[in-house]
Amino acid sequence: MDSVRVRWSSGRQFIGWDEAGHGVVMDASSQYKGEGTGPRPVELVLYALAGCTGMDVVSILEKKRQHVTSLELRVDGTQREDDFPHIYERINVHYIVSGPDITEAAVERSIELSEEKYCSVKGMFGSQVEVTTSFEVIKVVADA
Repeated sequence: MDSVRVRWSSGRQFIGWDEAGHGVVMDASSQYKGEGTGPRPVELVLYALAGCTGMDVVSILEKKRQHVTSLELRVDGTQREDDFPHIYERINVHYIVSGPDITEAAVERSIELSEEKYCSVKGMFGSQVEVTTSFEVIKVVADA
């Protein structure tokens, strides 16, 4: 079982940590009486999705013997604003994969496997959130 603790610090700032001692500071924006000293809790959902699917994609590409030199994910979420809670209605995950021999087919299949089978964070959204993906492959010169 995973476990985290979160403690109110001051204002709207909260500090959380996991069993291994890794910490995160969360805060609200000034609009909501925060100081913006950390991401908003709802933004951590985007971080979690990016980290989860990113780990999957790198692992799958490595198993496919694709030489990945870099992976960047850009995640954009659109929240429902007309009703509470302001949940994400739509999220787009854009993958930028670099390597000397990366094939688009391998990247596309790796993303599909992450989305449909492996990414626990994506799985928690169920059909409540429309998640779309896009990607680009950047060919780089292999190290000699």
